[in-house]
Amino acid sequence: MESDSTTRHKPRGRVVMLVDNGVKGDSRVQKAARSAADAGWDVVLFGVSPDSQKHSWKLGSAEVRLIPKPTPLNPRRHDMRRPFPRRPLAYRSPQVARYRVQAAKAWRSDLAFRQASVKAAKAGHPGRSAGGSTARLLVPRLSAKVYSKWVALRARETTDLQKRRSMLDARVDRTTTAMWQLLMKERAWRRLTPNLWDFELAFAKHIDALKPDLIHAHDFKMLGVGARAAVRARAAGRPVKLVWDAHEYVPGLPPRHGRWLPGHVAWEKEHAVFADAVVTVSPALAELLKEGHDLEELPTVVLNAPVLSPAADEVAGADPVPDLRELCGVGADTPLLAYVGGINPVRGVETIIEGLTLMPDVHVAMVSVPPGKPYAATATIAKLVDELGVGDRVHFLPFVPHWQVADFVAPADAAVSPLHHLANHELALSNKFFEYAQARLPQVVSDIRTMSEMVRSTGQGEVFRAQDTEDYVRAVKAVLADPERYRAAYDKPGLLEKWTWEAQAEILDGIYSRLLPDRPKAAAQAAEPRADAHA
Repeated sequence: MESDSTTRHKPRGRVVMLVDNGVKGDSRVQKAARSAADAGWDVVLFGVSPDSQKHSWKLGSAEVRLIPKPTPLNPRRHDMRRPFPRRPLAYRSPQVARYRVQAAKAWRSDLAFRQASVKAAKAGHPGRSAGGSTARLLVPRLSAKVYSKWVALRARETTDLQKRRSMLDARVDRTTTAMWQLLMKERAWRRLTPNLWDFELAFAKHIDALKPDLIHAHDFKMLGVGARAAVRARAAGRPVKLVWDAHEYVPGLPPRHGRWLPGHVAWEKEHAVFADAVVTVSPALAELLKEGHDLEELPTVVLNAPVLSPAADEVAGADPVPDLRELCGVGADTPLLAYVGGINPVRGVETIIEGLTLMPDVHVAMVSVPPGKPYAATATIAKLVDELGVGDRVHFLPFVPHWQVADFVAPADAAVSPLHHLANHELALSNKFFEYAQARLPQVVSDIRTMSEMVRSTGQGEVFRAQDTEDYVRAVKAVLADPERYRAAYDKPGLLEKWTWEAQAEILDGIYSRLLPDRPKAAAQAAEPRADAHA
């Protein structure tokens, strides 16, 4: 797949982008790849294949390649060790336990069949005795009963041990985790989260084959992959530049188990030092990254802003922007709130639904229905809607392409963002924040740090206490009472122009140009035809 692409570069050089997902659901990554290619860079974006096959397609002039990532290092070390001495009666693995339990059931089932066959034969039914007289089967039946109880005991021990081991937070786990952190410091991920090697081993040869001039690693998992590729190239005499695009604050992520967080923090810490430039999504996160990794420079902020002029190939074949109020079945005089995003317990959707009981004339458009399987928490929210009797005023709608979001929600009276207090929420300026702004919607946001500070500074909306339904209702009523007051904030010269991906792409291209100063500027490149998203 790589051979034909390694023979020649575009004038500005080759950029390899890396992301640890399937690309299609990541608008920031898609926008970055497309805009870099539009600026004249030869862009190849590597993502993770959903299956064992390679996949590829084009994003404008950028090429996307999804690479299979086998996961042989996913099993934890304890899954391959005997349980002694922690649970000496447990089987060595759940698979062995399931096999033994099923085998014991099969033995008792066969004994029951043999006994039944004798009775059936004596009664004159077809068939013959399977050698199952009561006397003959007495010892085997007692043996099978005892064996089944023994197997059940060992299976319970296995299950209990797995539960204890699953979170890796027992005393012995905490002790060994601390030991590896102390002994290996930022190298401790090799023991705590060795499955990170699977990313490196899957992508390394593909990156090396392309001989990139610059590697753009999106988020923390691909930072290590990109750093190692850059080091290999530098050792071979090619001065490859590395840009780390930090999407999240790793120490603030919810841990999946007791070793997940220290392992990933160590991985990020070891590889951050190899980056030539760091970009991130908000000023608050930039400060934390500079402090946490002792960076010489404050990371450059590239906002998650929306595309205003999508490329012609993006728009081609797309449905027109749907009419939000028509889909909700409401007229222009009905107060309508818009929420765009996923549904899960920390996004605060319950606050929106509960607030409707105190605002009987208000409707809400929940643009939260993904293609395929719905979010797991959607059923819980639907149940709450039914319990509160507000089903006629909650409208679940499908997602639209990212470049249509602003126009789609613009007919609403206000947009809401009720996020709970979590470390990464405190630092976020999300896609939806800027999409609501481009729709010129007043915003009602919870008091998470970065977003609430922005709303207060611009005057574009109201802030309420997270998870406080009464305060949320107060904020919504204030906005609905005088929406033009809040919309006027968007008239500030340059504000909305700055909050576009087109403006952010200029910042990103400036970083590439600074790192590779001998490359011709984008002015020499022919621009790809663009469509007007607001047409």
